[in-house]
Amino acid sequence: MRYVAVFDTNILISALLSTSGNPFGCLALAKIGQVESVTCQEILDEFAQKLVLKFKFSQEMAQAAVEEIRSCSRFVEISATLKAVPDDADDDMVVECAIVGNATHIVTGDKHLLTLGKYQDIEIVKATEFVALLSQS
Repeated sequence: MRYVAVFDTNILISALLSTSGNPFGCLALAKIGQVESVTCQEILDEFAQKLVLKFKFSQEMAQAAVEEIRSCSRFVEISATLKAVPDDADDDMVVECAIVGNATHIVTGDKHLLTLGKYQDIEIVKATEFVALLSQS
């Protein structure tokens, strides 16, 4: 089975800040082509915004991080109209990106997304679960 994953903003940030955790492992698998990463402008914008505002990255450093994610991901456009996550509308873009990108998984640490467990045929899992799943295949 070919795994296609949307990595939520918190996974992208965790992967950037620590090279020893499962989020980094997820992105490393995408970089070597073992997993296909799918993203959209809305996720990349949120990623850059959090890096600048919360982690005090310069605009240039944040943009370099965005470009690194973009370079190992398939880019899709979303309409930003899907309403899938009742408790956090900001997470709707992640689900819509997964649908448009025909993802098999959403990898996240976000409790609102994890509570869904699954959306249509898309599994919603933590980075630890995703890495374990890949090590079995």
